[in-house]
Amino acid sequence: MVQNRPFLTVLTHAVLVLAIIIVLFPIYITFVASTHEASDVLMTVQGWFGSSLVENYTTVLQAGKSTTGGIPVGIMMWNSLIMALGIVFGKIAISILSAYAIVYFRFRFRMVFFWIIFMTLMLPVEVRILPTYAVVARLGLLNTYTGLTLPLIASATATFLFRQFFLTVPDELTEAARVDGAGPIRFFFDILLPLSRTNIAALCVILFIYGWNQYLWPLLITQEKNMTTIVMGIQAMLYVPDAVNEWNITMATAILAMLPPVVVILVLQRQFVKGLIETEK
Repeated sequence: MVQNRPFLTVLTHAVLVLAIIIVLFPIYITFVASTHEASDVLMTVQGWFGSSLVENYTTVLQAGKSTTGGIPVGIMMWNSLIMALGIVFGKIAISILSAYAIVYFRFRFRMVFFWIIFMTLMLPVEVRILPTYAVVARLGLLNTYTGLTLPLIASATATFLFRQFFLTVPDELTEAARVDGAGPIRFFFDILLPLSRTNIAALCVILFIYGWNQYLWPLLITQEKNMTTIVMGIQAMLYVPDAVNEWNITMATAILAMLPPVVVILVLQRQFVKGLIETEK
């Protein structure tokens, strides 16, 4: 029997409210700083909004900042969006097909191939960065969206998660599909793919944030200013050797950079939670 304890309820909610305040306070200060002029940014410690909100955000969206080559933030966000979406769709497509082949097709050394895929978790991008760069350069993919996304679309983690889920699908469902005359392609699209929607949603959130926050790889393969991603742009804004940093513009860029991941999380929040905790599909 669950006992009602008002004190514990109040304490729990108090801790949650305190945690929310701690998390949101830096974001609030960042937004306040983005509404001031450059000379008044230090006044944000008082928590008051400035009068330059429209001016600052118009500047970053249309004109950009000199330290980033005058590239508008809109272009940088567009580059990051294409990269993140390419990584999301590429990783999910390759991983779900790989897991499907490993679980439902009987061929020699299939488990060997699975463990080879799984072992790639020990080789992050930073370890294989030089050979990957050499391959991309020889293929002529520098300063292209394909070069930004293609080397990052393989995912051992997603393959493992899809494999574990496919192993939980009852054999009776497979037999019923076979009796109804469903071939491998129809079984995949009509049965497995709908059952995997919560897993796909959870991976979409994780992989989108992963792709959106990429810094090292885009920094290496993009030399043209119009291919700059938003993370690269913020990094360039933070270091101004012989000038005064325009913190108001930098903060406005940071706020805009947070919006796409937040939107993705809000849209897929319910499916994201189900994909992580649901045991019965």
